[in-house]
Amino acid sequence: MSTRSSELQGRVKALGLHGMVSRWSELGELPWVATLVDIEEAERKERSLARRLKSAHLGRFGSMADFDWSWPKKIDRTQVQDLFTLDFLKEAENPIFIGPNGVGKTFIARNLAHHALVQGLTVLFTTASEMLGDLVSKDGSHSLEQRLRFYARPQLLVIDEVGYLSYDNRHADLLFQVITRRYERLSCSTIVTTNKPFAEWNQVFPSAACVVTLIDRLTHRAELVQIEADSYRLKEAKQRAADKSKRRQDRGKPAKP
Repeated sequence: MSTRSSELQGRVKALGLHGMVSRWSELGELPWVATLVDIEEAERKERSLARRLKSAHLGRFGSMADFDWSWPKKIDRTQVQDLFTLDFLKEAENPIFIGPNGVGKTFIARNLAHHALVQGLTVLFTTASEMLGDLVSKDGSHSLEQRLRFYARPQLLVIDEVGYLSYDNRHADLLFQVITRRYERLSCSTIVTTNKPFAEWNQVFPSAACVVTLIDRLTHRAELVQIEADSYRLKEAKQRAADKSKRRQDRGKPAKP
């Protein structure tokens, strides 16, 4: 058997086309087989991406090509761009985006998640309030265990907007369980966006005993990305208001003869 035929047979086995494998001595050298395998692989890859995109719940977002790097007062562009190599996933590191509201933390996190999906990884995007609300609503231990496994399973989990709301001890314990399960797997990463430095997380989870250990496990293998900027959304809102005002003024001017 030629090297090319052997390689092609391996691809056919990987696709689970057992009928073709059993008759490989007849089919292996036929010229149309390679084309058929290419088509089948491409189709399955496309279906897999569509399925994982739907399951990831990324929502709508813009391209990183549209990100205004000149707007933040502080951002390490090289650090952010290096995250898109996805090397942090190989090391099970956790990118943590820290900065005030409206500076692009969620925008970058969504783009990273989408890039991971395109590379064939399993991804889930959720806000802290959605995830913790989902977990705390589970009555029995069995249903709770199922949901904890659900959040522990993806190769990349994005937890958005930690710090925008305050939570009680029950919520803190559930977040701790999710982070601990993912920490112990050593084969997955968690992206977190937060508007509060870790020193202020005791305001997010007042009096929760697990906060220190939660932060320790989350940051043990972390890539901290600090962003300092005025709100980009506020900037855009002001610009839209200024544009509308100018259009109104222009409409009010008498037409030139």
